[in-house]
Amino acid sequence: MALVSVEGRHVHYRLDGPPDANVLLLSHSLGNDLRMWDSQVEAFSRFWRVLRYDSRGHGESPATPGPYSIEQLGRDVVMLLDELQIERVHFCGLSLGGMVGMWLAVNAPARIERLILSNTAPKLGPPSRWDERIRAVEAEGMAAVAEMSAQRWFTPAFRRSCPAVVERIVDGLLHTPVAGYVASCAAIRDMDQTEVIGAIAHQTLVIVGAEDAAIPPADGALIAQKIARATLVSLPAAHLSNVEADGPFNDAVVSFLS
Repeated sequence: MALVSVEGRHVHYRLDGPPDANVLLLSHSLGNDLRMWDSQVEAFSRFWRVLRYDSRGHGESPATPGPYSIEQLGRDVVMLLDELQIERVHFCGLSLGGMVGMWLAVNAPARIERLILSNTAPKLGPPSRWDERIRAVEAEGMAAVAEMSAQRWFTPAFRRSCPAVVERIVDGLLHTPVAGYVASCAAIRDMDQTEVIGAIAHQTLVIVGAEDAAIPPADGALIAQKIARATLVSLPAAHLSNVEADGPFNDAVVSFLS
């Protein structure tokens, strides 16, 4: 694990895998941190140099005053790559991470080789829903969304069969700084990339969870429809498909990038 200074603040990141391999960057979802990708590192680091990072206001990357924007979070990635002297990466983002990936593919296309967008959407409303969540978390802390998040992130069957995994992920949510979480909620609330993603020319893999209630499969299908070189894959999972269906998720990514 390491810290790099970006515009006077620290960004927490980790690199795994062969130092001379092409880089695969993994970007986590709202309320998680780089540990969300633990089930991917062994499989992916056989082939690529795997770069994970904590998004602004998550994990060990300190929160700055909000609200944030998707553009701001995307520029964080560009500056991280600049600081690490990495010119070009494969990018894999889930949920909020996928929203950042879409912004990068449109606004910094030369930095992306191939693009993987998992359990994500170009627009996620209505804004009132995000305002309600922001007020709840500001009033009650992260516990206000813990149970709701667990129910939306995982299917009932997975919660019953793998309670330790669910507990580990929810514990990460509970330790997310309130300031970083609500500022990132505002970024999602204010985002609409529906039309601009039609400009994405990268080979793209779109992954959806067949039982995803947080971001339904139709949102992923819309992305795949808008991006000319996109392929759509559905996995037997809810929102955190990389955790609940880690084997099929890993296979899909390895096959796509290989």
